[in-house]
Amino acid sequence: MRAIADPARLGVDPPDDPPMFLDRDDAGKQLAAALATYERSHPVVLGLARGGVPVAAAVAEVLKGDLDVAVVRKLGAPISDELAIGAVSATGHRVVNTVLVRKLGISREYLDRITKRRTDEARALEQRLRRGAPAIDVRDRTVLLVDDGLATGASMLAAARAVRDEHPRELVIAVPVGSREACEVLRAEADNVVCLSTPEPFWAVGVYYRDFSQTDDGEVQRLLEQARSRRAPTAPHTAFVNMY
Repeated sequence: MRAIADPARLGVDPPDDPPMFLDRDDAGKQLAAALATYERSHPVVLGLARGGVPVAAAVAEVLKGDLDVAVVRKLGAPISDELAIGAVSATGHRVVNTVLVRKLGISREYLDRITKRRTDEARALEQRLRRGAPAIDVRDRTVLLVDDGLATGASMLAAARAVRDEHPRELVIAVPVGSREACEVLRAEADNVVCLSTPEPFWAVGVYYRDFSQTDDGEVQRLLEQARSRRAPTAPHTAFVNMY
């Protein structure tokens, strides 16, 4: 199995089937139905920035959970920043495609340099999206880690490992659509992986959405602020560093 990043750019036709989801909000509502059993645990729903946050916001609203953001940055190869060789969280948790790194002859010095740069970017983005608000403490809580889809799963893997270090009671990775390979790899990193669909072959995540418009900082900030306004004043809300 291999994920095909962009059918149009490769000169091949995408699937004939209609998109599975109208937009990220619709995907989140469908995903929430599959996660209904977690409502009783009052989960923390972490959306990978930026596109995963609208999906997570819909999940959090349906399940009456607490919404927060996870910030991770992809690591680009020297020959092209668009070619991902891994990912790093704002806490410095790095995931690297060692096979690709060896094939391209990428040095340790380059990896360390790009990791520091992307980690700094992730931390800055996290602060900007939260607008100074503290993060939710996930210790001893059920965490639903949500994105709009999984292709390689590198970003989700970095995010999951960073969340694990915060000692949640339970970690669940949840996505509307993903490659079978990525979903299987992530099962070793979480207590449960919920993926509504694993089409084969797997194309770009956006192929499975009717509207896959880019999510900007303003939309993420608005969703986080709306979620904070709904949160009870006594709800846990202490410092926690997130990722993507």
